[in-house]
Amino acid sequence: QVQLVESGGGLVQPGGSLRLSCAASRSIFSPYFMGWYRQAPGKQRELVAAITRDSNTNYADSVKGRFTISRDNAKNTVYLEMTSLKPEDTAVYYCNLNNRDFDFWGQGTQVTVSS
Repeated sequence: QVQLVESGGGLVQPGGSLRLSCAASRSIFSPYFMGWYRQAPGKQRELVAAITRDSNTNYADSVKGRFTISRDNAKNTVYLEMTSLKPEDTAVYYCNLNNRDFDFWGQGTQVTVSS
């Protein structure tokens, strides 16, 4: 099976930055949707950022201006650059790639923002 391996999470102080990576174990052809979700304890999973095949991007209002999603097609990798982090950004972050033929999820990586 194709697996998505996430990395880059950790503990950071408010105002700090992290970059999350999501790499496919083998090539995934023509994903229409590539996105990052997050889920805090006791809360619903929410879409944070997405990038489509035609390079359109969308962000949750709570992260606009602070987070940037990007991809490297040659490396089969999706990134989430997070800056000006706030305690309310604390959550497990999951990457997702899909099109009409597949729907793959990463294992999740913990991001904790605390002073």
